[in-house]
Order: sequence, then C-alpha cells, then structure tokens
Amino acid sequence: MHQHIKRIAQSEGQEATLKGWVANIRESKTNLFIVLRDGTGFVQCVVGLDAVGEEQFEAAKKLTLESSLALTGNVVKDDRQIGGYELQANNVHIYQIAKEYPIAKKTHGEHGVRFLADKRHLWLRSKRQWAIMRVRNEIIMGIHEFFQSRDFIQMDAPIFTGNACEGTTTLFSTDFFGEEAFLSQSGQLYGEAMAMAQGLIYTFGPTFRAEKSDTPRHLAEFWMIEPEMAFYDNEMNMDLIEQFMKHVINRVIKNCTVELEALDRDVEKLARVNQEFPRVPYTEAVKILRGEQEVNGRNAIAVQEEDLANAKKGIEEKTADIAEREVQIKAGMKKGARKFSEAKIVVLRKEIAEMEEQVRNIPKWIESAKSFEDGEDFGGSDETVLTRVFDAPVMVYNWPTKIKAFYMKEVEGDPHHVKGVDLLAPEGYGEIIGGSERETDIDVLLKKIKEHDLPMQEFEWYLDLRRFGSVPHSGFGLGLERIVRWCCDLDHLRETIPFPRRYGRLFP
Repeated sequence: MHQHIKRIAQSEGQEATLKGWVANIRESKTNLFIVLRDGTGFVQCVVGLDAVGEEQFEAAKKLTLESSLALTGNVVKDDRQIGGYELQANNVHIYQIAKEYPIAKKTHGEHGVRFLADKRHLWLRSKRQWAIMRVRNEIIMGIHEFFQSRDFIQMDAPIFTGNACEGTTTLFSTDFFGEEAFLSQSGQLYGEAMAMAQGLIYTFGPTFRAEKSDTPRHLAEFWMIEPEMAFYDNEMNMDLIEQFMKHVINRVIKNCTVELEALDRDVEKLARVNQEFPRVPYTEAVKILRGEQEVNGRNAIAVQEEDLANAKKGIEEKTADIAEREVQIKAGMKKGARKFSEAKIVVLRKEIAEMEEQVRNIPKWIESAKSFEDGEDFGGSDETVLTRVFDAPVMVYNWPTKIKAFYMKEVEGDPHHVKGVDLLAPEGYGEIIGGSERETDIDVLLKKIKEHDLPMQEFEWYLDLRRFGSVPHSGFGLGLERIVRWCCDLDHLRETIPFPRRYGRLFP
C-alpha cells in the first residue's frame, strides 16, 4: 500500500510502499542508505543486498540525487532516524536515474544567490525550501481559519484597476483593450465597497509594486490579505490585528514543529507573540527611537551599543573556535569527529558573517536613530532599533498625515495626524501590517485627493461609499511573504514565495 512519509507512523510494523526522490544516498558493501523525500517529509530507507537480491541492489547502486523510485518494505520505529522511523526495503522500483544534480545537498551557503535563483525550479526541492513552503501553507490556512470562524467572507478585488490606491509612482501600467490600466497595488479601496455590502470581508490575492528596489524587504509581486470591517474604529482594528497575529503564529508553532526544526527557528522567540502587543503613538515612538524615552528601563540606543559590543566579542570567540578546530583537524582526527568539526566550522563562519554585518550596520543605525526627525517615516533600520526594546510585536499608531495615504481618517482635533497603525515585527523584521480607520468625511477626502494629485473622476465610485450609507470602518493589509519571512527567520523575501518576482528577476 502506497503511504506518504508524513503518515508513516500509521504503518509501523507493517509493509508499506513509499514513492519519492533521492535526497541523499550513501553505501556500504552490502547496504544502501537512502534518504527519500516525497513532498510530505523525509525518511531513511535501507536497501540491503540480502533483502532485495543482487539484481535490484546493483540497479539501486546507480541511483543519483533526485532519482525517482518506489521502495516497498517494513516500517520500523527508530528514534535515531529522521522523523523517528526507517523503511527496511525488500523491493526497489526505479522510475528514472537522474542526471548529475546541479545543486549540492547542503544548498544554503554553498551556492551563490544568483545561481540558486536561476535554479529556483530545482532549489525548491531542498529541505530548507520545502520547510519554508509548508510554513507558508500553514500560515495561509491559519488566515482563512481566523477570518472564516469570525463570520468574515472572502471576496476578490480586481487585479486590473483604473486608479491607484496610494499614488501611481509604484504601479505597473498595462494596455487594457486600448485603455491604460494598472496592476493592483492593493485591493483595499474595493474592500471598502465590499464591506459596505457584507459588513466583514477579507481579500486574499496578488498585488504588485513597481519599485526598483532590491532590498530584503521588497518583491514586485506578492500576496496581500486585506480585511475590511464596517462599524470598526481603529482601536477595534488594533484589537483584531493582535488576535489575528496570535492565532496565525500559534497555529504555525503547533503544526510546523518539523519544518521549524529544519529551519533552526528559535520557537521561543516566535512564542513571544502571546504577550500583549505594546501600542505606541508615533510621537512617543520617535522619542523611544532617539533614546529620549526608555521602555521598562531599556534604552534603544544603549541596547544597540550593547548589541554591537556583543557582536564584536562573538566574532573573536568564534574565530578562535574555528582556529582551534582547524588545528585539531590538521593534527588528525577520527572520520566522524572530523566531519562534525568541519560542519561546525561552516556554521561558525556563517554566524561570524552575520555578526560582521551587525558591526557594519549598528553604528549607522544608531546615528540614524539619534538624528531622526519627527514627522518622517521610519526606515528599516529605525524599525529595527525601535523593536529591539520590546519583546513582542509593536503597534505604532496615529501617524503624521503627510506620510500616509489619503484615505486614512484624521485624528479628531489634530489634522496633522491620522488614525493609521503599523505592526512592527520583532527581530528586525519591521513592518508586516499597515492599517487604519478610514476617512468618512467626504469633504476631507475631496481635499486629500487634490493634495495627492489624484484624478478626481476615477475616484467618484469611491466617494459614493461616503454618499450612500457611510459608516465608521477600518481595515488593514498583511503582506503574506513578510510574515513567512518572520516565521521562518529568513534573510530575504526571495525565499518566501515559490517563484519570486522582484527587480532584476523575471525567470524562471
């Protein structure tokens, strides 16, 4: 009976057939040890000469990385093996002997970024990428579960749009039957219309930004989740954001233990999401950023200076560790100990590289924080400095009007600030959610549309939402790839989506 590796425990002590691809293979005189992957997991399979016979054994010895095959045998409990089980094969059926596989077994760090991006269609098969995509799937399921269980309905905003949500400077234009159209940068405006019909809605679809940016936080094509809620003010909006994030992250922690382990993710750091999210007005956040105001005795500048000192010390200690291991290897070690030390050196060098990056960046971050001007938007480094003083995601609200979108509601009695909110993820991952209470005063909207130099005629349909049954309403947008990056502790968004589209990358 064909069994998926994920369900292999159900076949303990029984015969089962596994179908998949060779992720790793090593051999002795009378045994082959194959790590098989089938998309649901990984398992070691032992192919013994006595068990399968000489003909099948010789055929199996020709297997290469990513060769496809079916193995039938007895499932045995073995806690030392991947996933705690092993298949002891008695039959081998080979579908194809793969050609020499271009990606090494330990892909992360052994190939350049450009090479791996060119081979993305194959890179997806590595254990690391396998784990990331399964975490992504779990996040998606958690998103739907959260909203559907709270009487939201999913509705779809158009991909082609005739008007911009936040200006036209970052839009991809295209020909729509002889008329200029744009690829949507957000479904939010349409979400407002749908919320006026259904009350509670969320959209979930691809969006596009034509920014010529190659930073770790930018993609040209990405997926957005955008709920919109009638009769919600911004306080209710922030309550929902916090409930939403806790639900999704906790589902990942519960259901993705194998995947998070494969990614070496510190789950305790993710679990900090269960604390109450600090809510900080923008003007107060600026003071915290500049080191003028402390949070529970923690000063943003002092914390960064401590991080810098720790990074320098860590580089010294890890460099000494590498040197000592290299001396021991050169002097002669047993094969197992040598391989362990060689693998450890690879890890240490990666950690040193990360610390060297901190040593280069932290002084610039500190200087930027100290000189930050009230009224400006936070950059990536400012968000990193700000979140270092908290142990949980931080909500910054009531932002300067001049740096936020035209549709955000002004703070009562303070037209210089709007009821916007950004959720900043810890560990340097920055903004992952942006939202607001929406402006309901049509006269204010008319003024804002003019100030933002947007074509009035193209927003007439949007203004109708204020003419016919206007109510207080709020919403937010979550970038799916940004939460995947945070959950998986990734350096770059390019690993968060199967085939990333970003500045300079259109293939494969």
